[in-house]
Amino acid sequence: MVRTRFNHGWSRRGFSLLWDAETLAEIVDPAEVVSIRQMFSMVDHWPDDLPAAGGDAIVVAGVEGCLDVLGGPDAERWLVEDLRRAIMSFQTHYEGGAGLILWLPSGRSRISMRGASEEYHYKHRNSGENGLHIGRLLWSGAENEIERIMNTDDHAADYDGKHWVGLYHPRIS
Repeated sequence: MVRTRFNHGWSRRGFSLLWDAETLAEIVDPAEVVSIRQMFSMVDHWPDDLPAAGGDAIVVAGVEGCLDVLGGPDAERWLVEDLRRAIMSFQTHYEGGAGLILWLPSGRSRISMRGASEEYHYKHRNSGENGLHIGRLLWSGAENEIERIMNTDDHAADYDGKHWVGLYHPRIS
């Protein structure tokens, strides 16, 4: 079942993928977005003060660039061994009380859900027709807990169209 969040409560805890510039600007000053390199340097040394969502979150850019330079198997390995480890370190440090948001500017065109299985995939070169199965790689298959981030309160919104601005998961394990 696809669930949605219509407010910014998702930004203050959990793990999110975001691709809408307007929504990004509402939760963080663009100058406060950290690079993927900066995030990896923080692993196991997370700051007390976070720059986004009123001090409750961090927004990270550069994931797409990392994935784009890696071939399919290397991209999968990087997601599981490196990025997932950083996410887990973040969650452990803040005990689930802060938000980690990955900024994916082309996410709208690269992330899709297979309706029958509710599996999420990321279009990636050299990863086959379906791309990278990010639901399995990032969320260990807990895709049934993923919520779509919508930028409207309209209950007639297009869940696959312009109102879909990201994905949220309360906690990965």
